[in-house]
Amino acid sequence: MPGSLIVISAPSGAGKTSLVHALLEHNPQIGLSVSYTTRAPREGEINGKHYHFISRETFLEMAKRGEFLESAEVYGNYYGTSQKWIADETAKGRDILLEIDWQGAAQVRKIFPACISIFILPPSREALAQRLNGRGTDDASVISKRLAAVRDDVSHVAEFDYVIINEDLNRALHELESVVLAARLRGSSQIARHQQLINQLQTPEN
Repeated sequence: MPGSLIVISAPSGAGKTSLVHALLEHNPQIGLSVSYTTRAPREGEINGKHYHFISRETFLEMAKRGEFLESAEVYGNYYGTSQKWIADETAKGRDILLEIDWQGAAQVRKIFPACISIFILPPSREALAQRLNGRGTDDASVISKRLAAVRDDVSHVAEFDYVIINEDLNRALHELESVVLAARLRGSSQIARHQQLINQLQTPEN
């Protein structure tokens, strides 16, 4: 039985990354897709763990060969997801999580229409600005661009299956885990997973 493909998107500063890390810590059986990017590593980021850091030229060559399930240019840098890796892992029955923007999510839905898509919102614009400034990883001009992009990001919220407000991390994590559990319990998944039991229950008694 193929695993579920879970797509999580959010405006910058909504706390998506912290929420994803907490989910994976509580659910180690879920695999995280590691994206390819042309941006420079931030302090503490490890190649192959947080991202596959590659040159712009290499990225464009991979895109030309059709290796990406989805790709996008964000704030001057390219990001992309390996299509082969996703297909191989879900074919093994493993649930895979994609942490991507709304543009990438739209591309994924075209190829994997059965994916579960989740949009994370901050509790307020003020909280969003506070989180972005509190990161200490971007200069004022980048933060300004991210805040300006919020309106466009949030305009795509209706395209997602589920919406979670990340005001309290523990509550948001509980809601996210509930969505993942519900996805595993979908009728088509459960029927494929427990076909032997269903056949047994449908066999007439002698």
